[in-house]
Amino acid sequence: MKPRILPKSVFLVAVVLLLAVSKSGYAATGVESLNRFFSEFRTFRADFSQIVLDPNLLPLEESSGRIWISRPNRFRWDYHPPFAQQIVADGSKIWMYDVELQQVTVRDQDFTLKNTPAALLVGGDDFDSDYLVKDLGRQGSVLWVSLEPRSSDGNFVEVQLGFENSHLRLIQLLDRLDQITRIVMSHVEENPDIANDRFEFDIPPNVDVIRELR
Repeated sequence: MKPRILPKSVFLVAVVLLLAVSKSGYAATGVESLNRFFSEFRTFRADFSQIVLDPNLLPLEESSGRIWISRPNRFRWDYHPPFAQQIVADGSKIWMYDVELQQVTVRDQDFTLKNTPAALLVGGDDFDSDYLVKDLGRQGSVLWVSLEPRSSDGNFVEVQLGFENSHLRLIQLLDRLDQITRIVMSHVEENPDIANDRFEFDIPPNVDVIRELR
């Protein structure tokens, strides 16, 4: 049976590859791209567009923004208006700031990210222990790989990563409600210098702070 590849478009996502031996210098399969990505990248920066689709592939929500990752365990997602939000993981806590609501929620990072795609992107190289990895082949110029969580505790049943010229370009998430979240990355930079304070969150004045710490 031919591997099932989730339909593509503009996506949530994006948030994050072993050099191939092909003459072009690029990875020949999605799994090779995945291995190179996790073995070589330590920091990552990109713009992203995100769309959430219902089970009938009708759009529910669209957004865009910018992402920074510093492995291990730190990231920042900034969503542009009209859905302005900041999500910052500093290695210990997750800070989620809803600009419109003027509300900050802070949670323990390890507990919050457990069994999530975000943990996959910012975690260690040993993803095989947490995911069943399948090569989905090529679709156009994109090499696709599927990662199915070995645990059933999370909200997602499959993560698909799309690589173009060995660089992460697309992320697709299928959740337990059969909704698809797609992220398309642009202006991608691997291993740029990112200041440590990019992953620090300063609570703005006059906001409500909800602490959900264990």
